Amino acid sequence: MNRRRLLASPILLAAPALAQGTRPAGWPSRAIRLVVPFAPGGPSDIAARALAPTLSAALGQPVVVDNRAGSGGVVGTDAVAKAQPDGHTIGLCSAGALAISPSLQPSMPYDVLRDLVPVTMGVRVAEILAVAPSLPVRDLAALIALAKQQPGKLNYSTSGNGSMPHLAMEALRAAAGIDVVHVPYRSGGQIVTAMLTGETQMGWADLPILMPQLAAGALRPIVIGSEHRSPHFPDVPTTAEAGLPQVRADNWHGFVAPARTPPALVTALREAIAGALQAPAVSKVLQDQGAEPGGDTPEAFGAFLRSEIARWGEVVRSANVKPD
Repeated sequence: MNRRRLLASPILLAAPALAQGTRPAGWPSRAIRLVVPFAPGGPSDIAARALAPTLSAALGQPVVVDNRAGSGGVVGTDAVAKAQPDGHTIGLCSAGALAISPSLQPSMPYDVLRDLVPVTMGVRVAEILAVAPSLPVRDLAALIALAKQQPGKLNYSTSGNGSMPHLAMEALRAAAGIDVVHVPYRSGGQIVTAMLTGETQMGWADLPILMPQLAAGALRPIVIGSEHRSPHFPDVPTTAEAGLPQVRADNWHGFVAPARTPPALVTALREAIAGALQAPAVSKVLQDQGAEPGGDTPEAFGAFLRSEIARWGEVVRSANVKPD
């Protein structure tokens, strides 16, 4: 996502106020701390800062974004898990910290299902598989055929062992029966740079990271990992449409609170966050950057979270993925 574009965008403070009848008495009594477990400027940080003013207006208290980067989101997520369960601390945490790290990391400072309570989906971000223009393929079938003709010759860049781009390619590799070489980097931006400079030939990445290069024709989109096509690139088929429905890759960032947060506070937080996400100004900022606003119920997000833990855990185990 483009941080400069976000900061230049007008964020209206007109989200519907949370009905006083559904708000627990006396809450919130002070600022809400919104923990983002990454450095400023990343996708979850952009989403949090787009949301914060409208959420603040709905709740009548400041919403302060607190960046707690480290260990792929684990440090910040742990800060949420250990916070007081009084409705004044929430986190906008990534799929990596909530659904992948539990299977990837040998020891975790928190148990996702025990120490955190789901509030609502924040944003979903499609993963797209792109190739360098030098690679003579334009669809997934051609890419798979080329990889089978040249086993072990094609390579792909990722943002690190166990990252969403890495696991997306592992899922594709297993489903298609291809042998491709993993070249891990440290960030999504480096995935793009590696393809542009010819260091690697392809890679999965979050749609917002790839959008400028795809729009300019500097990289070629092959397939999207979501259940549906992106409005930004409507001609790019989904993996299901390309014949591999078992390969599905969406990055996402969900709102969680410390375990033992009273259900009434979880419900009130979800109502306020969902309303803010659907506020026209906030929704437009997110959608313009390639993100899909969420806002589902705690129960629905909880069921989704459990399914993601199981799904990515299977990929980690079957591919024997190890952390950096």
